[in-house]
Amino acid sequence: MDEALRRILIPEEELAHFRAGDSLAQRASGLLRHQIQTWELLRDNYASLEIVETKVFAFDGFVIHVQFNPKRITSSAARVDDASIRQRKCFLCVANLPADQRGFLYRNDYIFLSNPFPIFPEHFTIPNREHRPQRIAGSFVTFLQLARDLAGHFAAVYNGPRAGASAPDHQHFQVGTRQFMPVDNEYNFLKESLGNRLIDTETLRVFSVENYLRRLFILESSDMEALDRAFMQFHNAFAEISPAGEEPMMNIEAWFENGEWRVILFPRAKHRPSVFYAEGDRHMLLSPAAIDMGGVCTTPLEKDFRKITKDNLVEIYAEVTLPADGFANIESRLVKGLGEKLNR
Repeated sequence: MDEALRRILIPEEELAHFRAGDSLAQRASGLLRHQIQTWELLRDNYASLEIVETKVFAFDGFVIHVQFNPKRITSSAARVDDASIRQRKCFLCVANLPADQRGFLYRNDYIFLSNPFPIFPEHFTIPNREHRPQRIAGSFVTFLQLARDLAGHFAAVYNGPRAGASAPDHQHFQVGTRQFMPVDNEYNFLKESLGNRLIDTETLRVFSVENYLRRLFILESSDMEALDRAFMQFHNAFAEISPAGEEPMMNIEAWFENGEWRVILFPRAKHRPSVFYAEGDRHMLLSPAAIDMGGVCTTPLEKDFRKITKDNLVEIYAEVTLPADGFANIESRLVKGLGEKLNR
């Protein structure tokens, strides 16, 4: 173990003073309590969550929350073009982590860290120990394991390298409080009122949802291998209609309850909406990632929070979500591909 990693890892006897038990969720909450006590930046940013302003916009059967959270300015405005990435140090590499940051190993290959710029009431980032590109193919099973290991309190989220990840050059996941995002509470409504059932077997259920401002797919199963196969079918179908050489643009949320995984896939068309690049009164610093797709839009500038409207939200989501024709293409490929695999 190198010295940089050794410095970051919190001794178990120290963490024991802050955690209430041995589960991953309890260890994570204990880590956050430790960091709030010992890291001034994180403590101040969590204190700022208590005064975050929120507006709620009601649609037909669901809601969108818009928050004014000025501490998120760094992530919302992050330069993620190749040239900018090459010119800065990777802030998820252990050698570059803040002096006061501490964490613990997860499955040996990842480091569990408190996110110093939180949106969730409890917000964590889980980077790979190694500096490698943000990719979900090949790490989806680990993502599912993370969701299962956190069952009962947290959900796992993933931002693709071109779909909201502020560190597209370093593979990582995020973890946040369950039922903070409206999509969690609206989950049954999505399936029962808006969902189109594509696959329904003893091992796998797949739904598509369109009339939710966003288009999305839902995967449900107690079988990790079945979920991995279904996800890769989605990934490969999406890749065929995406630019060559890039990961298809997507955000993912997953959690584990009642012995099953719930996975929500948000296929994307754009990273940022046109208002992000607009000038004058039309400009809004809003850069949707997984939490925004889950129904909590973060605006770090007060002017944007004050002026944003329901029509703005309709326009923004319409721009960044995958259009109907591409969505239908993936839908048909999923039905055909998964149907063939299930019938073998």
